[in-house]
Amino acid sequence: MPRPEVLDRIQEAEQEADEIVAEAEQDREDRIAEAREEAEEIRESAREEAEAAAEDRLETAREEIEAEREQIIEEGESARDDLEQQASEQIDGVVEYVTDLFEEAVHAQT
Repeated sequence: MPRPEVLDRIQEAEQEADEIVAEAEQDREDRIAEAREEAEEIRESAREEAEAAAEDRLETAREEIEAEREQIIEEGESARDDLEQQASEQIDGVVEYVTDLFEEAVHAQT
């Protein structure tokens, strides 16, 4: 084969190799960009799921707190009612006791 043909074939092969390398580099860049995009989508999805789970836990905690609050209020109201009942049952006795003390104090001064 004559030298110019060999030189042309070598140049064609080098050009082909350069094109293959350029295509491979472009393919690599495209894959990296796709991987970054996919990773960002995964991160965003995970963030949204985490926020939703946190909101669910917060709502559950609020419901539990509200239920406990209601129970405490009911128990407090029941205890108050019991105390009021006990106090009203003792009114007559207390009035009689105070009246007796008053009468004793008045008699002691005379």
